[in-house]
Amino acid sequence: MFALSALLSHWARHKVQAALLLLGLALATALLTGVQAINAEARASYDRAASALSQDNLPRLVAERITVADYVALRRAGWPVSPVIEGEALIGGQTLRLIGIEPLTLPSGVAPDIGLAGDPTGFLTGEVILSAEALNDPRVRPAELPSGVALTDIGVAAGILGPEISYLLLTGDRPAPPGYALIHPATTDLSQLTESFHLNLAAFGYLAFGVGLFIVHSAIGLAFEQRRGMFRTLRALGLSARALTGLLLAELLVFALVAGAAGVLLGWLIAGALLPDVAATLRGLYGAEVGSGLTLRPVWWLSGLGIAVLGMLASAGQSLWRLGRLPVLAPAQSRAWGRESARAMRAQALAGAGLIGLGAALLAVRGLWAGFGVLAGLLLGGALMLPMLMAALTRAGQRLSRGTVAQWFWADTRQQLPGLSLALMALLLALAANIGVGTMVGSFRTSFTTWIDQRLAADLYVEAADEADATRLLAWLGNRAEALPMIRTTDGGTQIVGMVDHPLFRRAWPLLRALPDPWARLDAGDVFINEQLALRRGLAPGDRVEQGVIAGIYPDYGNPMPQVILSWDRHRALYPLPVLRYALITDIRAAEIRAAFPRVVVEDRAAIRKASVAVFERTFAVTAALNVLTLGVAALAMFASLLTLSSLRLPQVAPVWAMGLTRGRLAQLEFLRTLALAALICGLALPLGLALAWVLLAVVNVEAFGWRLPMLLFPGDWLRLGLLSLLAAGLAAALPVRWLARIAPAELLKVFAHER
Repeated sequence: MFALSALLSHWARHKVQAALLLLGLALATALLTGVQAINAEARASYDRAASALSQDNLPRLVAERITVADYVALRRAGWPVSPVIEGEALIGGQTLRLIGIEPLTLPSGVAPDIGLAGDPTGFLTGEVILSAEALNDPRVRPAELPSGVALTDIGVAAGILGPEISYLLLTGDRPAPPGYALIHPATTDLSQLTESFHLNLAAFGYLAFGVGLFIVHSAIGLAFEQRRGMFRTLRALGLSARALTGLLLAELLVFALVAGAAGVLLGWLIAGALLPDVAATLRGLYGAEVGSGLTLRPVWWLSGLGIAVLGMLASAGQSLWRLGRLPVLAPAQSRAWGRESARAMRAQALAGAGLIGLGAALLAVRGLWAGFGVLAGLLLGGALMLPMLMAALTRAGQRLSRGTVAQWFWADTRQQLPGLSLALMALLLALAANIGVGTMVGSFRTSFTTWIDQRLAADLYVEAADEADATRLLAWLGNRAEALPMIRTTDGGTQIVGMVDHPLFRRAWPLLRALPDPWARLDAGDVFINEQLALRRGLAPGDRVEQGVIAGIYPDYGNPMPQVILSWDRHRALYPLPVLRYALITDIRAAEIRAAFPRVVVEDRAAIRKASVAVFERTFAVTAALNVLTLGVAALAMFASLLTLSSLRLPQVAPVWAMGLTRGRLAQLEFLRTLALAALICGLALPLGLALAWVLLAVVNVEAFGWRLPMLLFPGDWLRLGLLSLLAAGLAAALPVRWLARIAPAELLKVFAHER
């Protein structure tokens, strides 16, 4: 008990260190658990969608028009079909995707259990509409459905959307009957489709967790350094190394539980703040509906506490190992402690070189996980090799220096590297991640905006509610507009697009690679495919797909699906669907069409571009937020390390002060030292960040999304980030430098009286 009381008394005298220890672990836990909470909520939404709307996995029969009589005729002829009416509807003051089903004709295992188990009378009689939304409608009942979707009996849907059947679900592997087209469902599972997005989030979470642990490691290292004399005394009084290690471990576990609880709560708040942007991203990129509210799950609390405990053990493991191995009186000897640090640094550099080599080897392996393995090897290997590189740079600075003070400056900087190495590694990781991700986002933004400006060539884009509205709209437009029909279907997981051969599309549709005269080949029966399909199957112009010979390959950013373009006539022959969407070349204003046709959706080019760019910006809002948080945590790690060294450096500073350097001059040199180290880290982070960007664009992005973006450079962003890192380093050094400038001469003189 006496030994435990002596150990705990240290934290009562050093409250700032205790606060840094708790804050570092809480931040690390918060960022990781917040990301895990977001990913878990999204995957739970996918599971709800898969279980509640399993009828989406059945083949569909479509035609230009399907009536109840057509459905009855097919049933009487022995076709196992079930009707569905689907469309946008205003329910309880909110626009939802309303799906009307016929439960009695759906195949077994396909009808949703929600609302049909127990007493299905309310659903079948039209008294119940199921939805996850809280709506002001007495018919609505809560159900585990995707956000934005309502499910009801087909009779209710017919009363709201009209009696025309949208499509017929077909059971079994059968060809389409005469007059119908068979469309197979997309086979890509949402959880697989969005895997890359969630892996990116998880990678940022683990990166932030690792950077936060540097703060914890620095605080623990300072506590062990300051208590070396206490450890020696306790060992000399008879406390065994095992008992001392056990007491320190119990002390750290208490800190871990307190910081873990705070971190889980903070992570909950972070997840709640970022989830709306994540939901908008998943909806915009993948069409995946994710709710904007978090569900409290006990597993998050338990995993958060477990993460905090593991993080604390990882941060303190090296110090505990050293303490257990050293002889009884060695913990108070700086040289013995330093030799252990030097050996660890050499082993660390070798491990870093091995990780970089492993990452390079993984470039030859296909797959998303291999791409993330390359990233991990690159980042961790570069961070582990940093102390050796910094030692070489400071040694070169000393050789090039002229004057005693300058040479001492660089030599003393090299001596501080073991104590600052963790903070510098944290800053390197944060800067490299910012440079790499910033380059990727900037390249994506430039390519995306150029591409969307090419694709949005028409003046207006309209979509009619039904064929009658489309016919009236075309008649009303007359000769005042040229209407180009647009239609897209999905067959077997591949989007099939019908395109009219028109000068507008010839000018606006960019082709990455193509055979000679590709548009004439398209009219003759060849096809265009998007880059996703080409990369997925290793195809080139001249190769053949199911729909025909490939005449050209085009970029298709933002689309996770493979896509094939047919000529308009071929598409109409294969898929006799009603044409409701048109691109208009006209001087008519959108407001004029909306006034004449209230049910027609009208979008102009500028509005679509603005909405698309907004989706893009929200896509990377979470990434930007995590970048800022990671850089902030790295600055806090540097502050913790500088605070650690400020009280331990008196034996190095006092002799220089005694030889004539004033305290103010010493403080200036300390401040310049911090800025110089930050500048060196910026220089080393630039090539590492650019290598990271190349891997993201050329490896991870291709595996995740199916397209490759050009790598563009943004020196202005690098300069801004460098200035920001210098500012963060300056702020981190402000308090230790101020303490050195104001230290009492008596404190410096004590070094000579109590020299260790």
